[in-house]
Amino acid sequence: MSNITIDGEQHADIPEGKRLVLAIEDSGVDILHRCGGYAKCTTCRVKFIEGEPQKMTEAEKQRLQSEEGLYGRIRLSCQIICEDGMNVVPSYIMQNSMVDSPGKRPEDEITPEAIWTEKD
Repeated sequence: MSNITIDGEQHADIPEGKRLVLAIEDSGVDILHRCGGYAKCTTCRVKFIEGEPQKMTEAEKQRLQSEEGLYGRIRLSCQIICEDGMNVVPSYIMQNSMVDSPGKRPEDEITPEAIWTEKD
């Protein structure tokens, strides 16, 4: 099990290998994931307070580099596997958005298929 902190106050014990976006959602936080977890929309973005992983998927890296000012500032929770000690703040949740649903629930496994790289 991994212990993560959400918004600095909510602690959750998460099974090994779980996608961060699903861990956040299953912990009761209505995080957005409008593209269904395919690293296309950036609505599942989080800011790390602690425990940011040093690896990332190629899909996440390409998406964040394609929008000026995102790479190095935020991460996509749909492309991250939970690790013990993560402390994250979701940027977009239902209560502060103008959409009627968070999006299609992401699959259990990272999509598209994860090709891992080191974070610069």
